[in-house]
Amino acid sequence: MAVQQPPPSPHRPPISLQPSHKRGPSKPAKLFRRVRSVFRSFPIITPACKMPVSIHGSRPGDGHIHGATRMTGTLFGYRKARVNLAIQESPRCLPTLLLELAITTGKLLQDMGTGLVRIALECEKHPSEKEKTKTKIVEEPIWTLYCNGRKSGYAVRREPTDDDLNVMQLLNAVSMGAGVLPTASAEQPADGELTYLRAYFERVIGSKDSETYHMMSPEGNHNGSELSIFFVRL
Repeated sequence: MAVQQPPPSPHRPPISLQPSHKRGPSKPAKLFRRVRSVFRSFPIITPACKMPVSIHGSRPGDGHIHGATRMTGTLFGYRKARVNLAIQESPRCLPTLLLELAITTGKLLQDMGTGLVRIALECEKHPSEKEKTKTKIVEEPIWTLYCNGRKSGYAVRREPTDDDLNVMQLLNAVSMGAGVLPTASAEQPADGELTYLRAYFERVIGSKDSETYHMMSPEGNHNGSELSIFFVRL
């Protein structure tokens, strides 16, 4: 994958990201802060990503999944801290989904470079919730995380912070790439460098209780795709 690195800047750039055309209603900010504070109290569990899973199936020769929607996905975070995943309609839009995973950024990127990584995010249905008002699966606040079949902690959906938006703004001209982002401090943070990997993802909605994001290779296909994320509500 080609490396594109934004030029360093001592100041935060003004946020010019546009709202998503398909953005759904968000959860109240207090709920996100509460869930995130509980999530951060959990220890980081280093997953053993050893079990490759094939994602090839009924795809045409160009690698495009029939009925899928192309999105922009960005993995970013300090190498020794939890990795974040932002999903956008395009690099110039505000995130429609922002997840924080109980996997370190460095570990996940390392595993993606050496083999296939399949992340399953599972949550439970709410029996009291009426079908017609059911929460969209990507708007659930917290999931149990499995990496290649092994339970590896939790994932939480949250609202983007100013730091998250600053990262998205720095990368607004990058369609695909990987590199290190500049930080406000001249000294390297204790958690390591602020790294990112950006690629196209194809979003497939299976039902109200299942949704999948497959990362595409720079050639525009899924052959050798390093990462797929499955949302499942049981």
